[in-house]
Amino acid sequence: MSQARTFNVAVAGATGAVGGAMLDVLERRDFPLGELRLLASSRSVGKKLTFKGKEIAVQLLDKDAFKGIDIALFSAGAARSLEFAPAAAAAGAVVVDNSSAYRMDPEIPLVVPEVNPHAIARYKKRGIIANPNCSTIQMLVALKPIHDAVRIKRIVVSTYQAVSGTGAKAIEELEAQVRAWVAGQPIPREVYPHQIAFNCLPHIDSFLDNGYTKEEMKMVNETRKMFEDDSIGVTATTVRVPVFYGHSEAVNIETERKISAARVKELMRQTPGVKLVDEPTLAQYPLALDCAGKFETLVGRIREDESIANGINLWVVADNILKGAALNAVQIAEILGRDYL
Repeated sequence: MSQARTFNVAVAGATGAVGGAMLDVLERRDFPLGELRLLASSRSVGKKLTFKGKEIAVQLLDKDAFKGIDIALFSAGAARSLEFAPAAAAAGAVVVDNSSAYRMDPEIPLVVPEVNPHAIARYKKRGIIANPNCSTIQMLVALKPIHDAVRIKRIVVSTYQAVSGTGAKAIEELEAQVRAWVAGQPIPREVYPHQIAFNCLPHIDSFLDNGYTKEEMKMVNETRKMFEDDSIGVTATTVRVPVFYGHSEAVNIETERKISAARVKELMRQTPGVKLVDEPTLAQYPLALDCAGKFETLVGRIREDESIANGINLWVVADNILKGAALNAVQIAEILGRDYL
């Protein structure tokens, strides 16, 4: 980001997995920082984190922590966002919130920079911008150029989501279960309702009255909000799988006008933030193992759906902690600094 001016940035939830990834992304993208203020709960106050070779002490996340801050990156959970984000905005910061707290608030923009950067301008009403759900982000990065070309009428998506989407304890549980299984010991289980090692759980977040989970309905509602089209049909099945990092998605779309698989591949090659990996005869297609630590959304297995007139299938993979959270938030901050602040 080429920028003469620097910006004071606070990271709320700095000691968490996504907070740590935000620091990594700020460093890797050389964000034009003035002050970097690290905030967390009282149990983490005084802990030191390293940024660009220097140690920075963690301060208390409270309503008085945002004086002099230009941009506040929040990844401290929905409850803390509801409590502290308005205070940050009142202090003059623009909040980029990674939780679910504000995503469907009609007054707050929900943004993926590759999809709807124009929506960032609406932050001025409340001083808050929402980061979408990780699984929605990567799907829409891949689908936006297709939607622009031929308009998508319907989306059917099945996700295969890594345990890191649940948090550090889930990562530890998967590792502990694998070790126990190899050793022939009882399988420990606390985080998930069933064993996750060597298993797939069609259950992410809580179930709703309509039989879908909250995670599934997030994908439905967030897609319609960001595409600014409530008529798009969206249905999702979200599955937790025994993978540490990287969400994978099988996406089937029906478009208003015909588009070939070759044209979709061409669009993917041209789309910022997307890397086409699609040589199946050479066993080259997006893999969760290959996306970890990478900024790009990987897209492959592109083929026409032979069961309908205007259908396309895609396989979409991305690092859920990076593009699914931290990177998306920093990209929004970059646009804020370049165009609005």
